[in-house]
Amino acid sequence: MQYLEFEKPLAEIEGKANELRAMATANQEMDVKAEAAALDKKASELLNDLYKDLSAWRKCQVARHPDRPHCKDYIDALFTEYTPLAGDRNFADDHAVMGGIARLDDRPVVVIGQEKGSDTKTRIERNFGMARPEGYRKAIRLMELADKFNMPVVTLVDTPGAYPGKGAEERGQSEAIARSTQKCLQLGVPLVSVIIGEGGSGGAVAFATANKLAMLEHSVYSVISPEGCASILWKDAEKMREAAEALRLTAQDLKKLGVIDHIIKEPLGGAQRDREAAIASVGKTVSTLLGEMDGMDRSALIQQRRKKFLEMGSKSLA
Repeated sequence: MQYLEFEKPLAEIEGKANELRAMATANQEMDVKAEAAALDKKASELLNDLYKDLSAWRKCQVARHPDRPHCKDYIDALFTEYTPLAGDRNFADDHAVMGGIARLDDRPVVVIGQEKGSDTKTRIERNFGMARPEGYRKAIRLMELADKFNMPVVTLVDTPGAYPGKGAEERGQSEAIARSTQKCLQLGVPLVSVIIGEGGSGGAVAFATANKLAMLEHSVYSVISPEGCASILWKDAEKMREAAEALRLTAQDLKKLGVIDHIIKEPLGGAQRDREAAIASVGKTVSTLLGEMDGMDRSALIQQRRKKFLEMGSKSLA
């Protein structure tokens, strides 16, 4: 288990409990059950206190936790008969974006998502989840395929933002993002999007312009990262805590504002502490949201999506 900065007191308690159990394993005559149980209870109470009312900045830290389930984990666990499709038929295949045809609860769907990678090698291969133009053009191709064969689209969003490199700009990064967002709005099939970690900037919007948008409890969704916002407004990236509060990037704030439709509860301590439970909750929510759109025709789906985004921002936080 990797611990976040604000979890250091918890790390000490859980570490002591593990040390006691390790000593007992090495020396069978030692009886540490009572001491270990007391430490476990103390750790559980502290964990509950830490996560009872997380600040916006701490939610950013949890959303970025390296042990949090990523797109590939969700696809492997929730979707059957997954057939990956590669390339944008124009330039290359972007490994930051994965997607293909699959079944969710025996329902044929097209699933698309950003994958950050789980170790140094895969993180470099996946470009830390930051898609290049060919990634968004691949997503457009898969959405067109879904529209043609009347299959719902499920997108899993987890990106700090689109890749800002020189080559990406040369190949039309802004245009690719805009086209992907436009394609989301034009789809005549149900589109459900879940923000499973970070939803950063236009790189996330290009996948999340959906009929139904859900967020995991400790995920974040914003036009810019807190560090980037602080650098622009205060010329000081260290003011990221203030920026996180001002951006209203938490699932709870965005639900009040009408930006998202549903908050998916996470296990205590975040999705990284019980990956299987978190993944199961996402699968159940996606199935439910798709079921709510059963029977809607093409024009109704497009109109519902259009209305949703035209009305966005009409609500305000109390």
